[in-house]
Amino acid sequence: MNKKCQKGITLLALTITIVILTIIASVGIYGGKEVIQRAKLEELKTDMLLIQAKAKEYVEDATFKMGMNPDDNKKTQVRSEVYEETAKLSKVSSVPSNLGITEQENCYKLTDEAVKSWALEGVEAPDEYIIQFKEDDVSVEIYYIPGQEGKYSLSDIDKLEE
Repeated sequence: MNKKCQKGITLLALTITIVILTIIASVGIYGGKEVIQRAKLEELKTDMLLIQAKAKEYVEDATFKMGMNPDDNKKTQVRSEVYEETAKLSKVSSVPSNLGITEQENCYKLTDEAVKSWALEGVEAPDEYIIQFKEDDVSVEIYYIPGQEGKYSLSDIDKLEE
């Protein structure tokens, strides 16, 4: 009564293999999600930095054209000329409250036309970016309307990686 040597895989070995493969796959998927999120954040920051760099040229131009101690009419005229006509931006009528912008006077939306003339073809959904020009200290703040982890401005999004 010789038993034949059984060849093959047991049900227990198969179950253990499936469990191990499932654990490995779930770790890989979780790690992949994190890498994808980090890459999207980097892409957003890069787009915002490119927009900021180009917008700084326009705030410098506007500040120069306004001269020393301009009156409100001069400011309005120069802003319209530089930001709307030259930079091809559109004036924002109302800023979403979640952005936390108190001075809405110098806020402009990025347009498709601006993206083309600024050579920023890689920037997707330009109408989701708001540029706030600050002539007093010749600076620019960029806001991304949908936000990222509850942050909307470039300076806040920069802090997400820290």
